[in-house]
Amino acid sequence: MAPAFNPPADGIALEGLRRGWAHIERATQGGSDREARLNMMAASIHGAMGFQKGLGCVHSLSHSLGGANPRLHHGTLNAVFLPAVIRFNAGAESLQKEERLARMAQAMGLEKGADVAQAVHDMTARLGLPTGLRAMGVTEDLFDAVIEHALLDHCHKTNPRIASAGDYRRMLAASM
Repeated sequence: MAPAFNPPADGIALEGLRRGWAHIERATQGGSDREARLNMMAASIHGAMGFQKGLGCVHSLSHSLGGANPRLHHGTLNAVFLPAVIRFNAGAESLQKEERLARMAQAMGLEKGADVAQAVHDMTARLGLPTGLRAMGVTEDLFDAVIEHALLDHCHKTNPRIASAGDYRRMLAASM
């Protein structure tokens, strides 16, 4: 969702999303499913290649909270934060103009107009991961410190909408 102009990175990221979305459940349910695991490995490589555009608010929040509490897994935090960040970003002009959410939904095999944020939340639940920060032991008294560090994080500036402290507070609350 990063706004930088880089069509090759967009294509690589969308292909990674397609592969990952199509295979993550099989890969996690059956560790011996070589095809699913191979496609997850490829999706991971695609994701790493797309990093060059930037990682945005989801990583700013995950870096900040995970850095304050190393027992919290970065990838799980990303899964928990992603629905709120997608909803926050949905109004970004760059996403609307380029129909990025529609392209993401298509890569995920979702119906036209589907709620991508809800689909991510539902997948997180199906995978047996926590769908909220509260389930991970996070309390609201951490919000001020998380917000302070998220605003300083290098990923903050690559989000399609620049988040304010209030925006981060709302994303954190929505992720509880």
